[in-house]
Amino acid sequence: MNRPGILKNIIAACLFLAYPYLVYRGIASGMAWLAPAIFSGIYLLQSFSTRNIKIRIYKTLIAFILLLGAYYLQTLTAKVLPVLIQLLLMYFFGRTLLKGKGPSFIESFVRLEFPVFPPGISEYCRQLTILWTGFFAFNAIMGVALAIWGADFWWTLYNGVFIYLMIGVLVIGEYIYRHFRFPDLGIPDPQSTIKTMFVNGRKIWMDVQAR
Repeated sequence: MNRPGILKNIIAACLFLAYPYLVYRGIASGMAWLAPAIFSGIYLLQSFSTRNIKIRIYKTLIAFILLLGAYYLQTLTAKVLPVLIQLLLMYFFGRTLLKGKGPSFIESFVRLEFPVFPPGISEYCRQLTILWTGFFAFNAIMGVALAIWGADFWWTLYNGVFIYLMIGVLVIGEYIYRHFRFPDLGIPDPQSTIKTMFVNGRKIWMDVQAR
């Protein structure tokens, strides 16, 4: 097990989860530039650590945009980063639905637990990938609307609480529905599934990027 890699993923996840609150506190204390400046540095460091030229250019571009925004449009730039994340997720989920780009994003994870697919699983995974692609698109639209017209409190509440509540509802609802849809399928418990996703997430992500 790659412990440094797992620790790195945990730190990145904690920073991402705390980002809306950090922005809210930064705006309240007159330091709205701090959060985008920090993440600009993170993206720049990540660009140096990858050999994929396309990814390096993409991360460097985001770092440059965030740095400029941290100087010229501090509050708006700080609020835009979650929108970029949602658009990125929408893109990577959605592109696996295109012809010749398969299997679908969710199927890539499911195949780690079911190397041999029972009938109907592949199509079901495709439907789930469509659902999550739409979910990320909706979040991006809401993020833009709240960043431009919403109060700071509501932007923070949506990005820091509501999104994760909706994710929880979708995940739990799908897990329950899955048992009715495939009653004869030996479905792993949620803990095993989460562990599989956490350990293999980066590999799947890189595989999708390489398609």
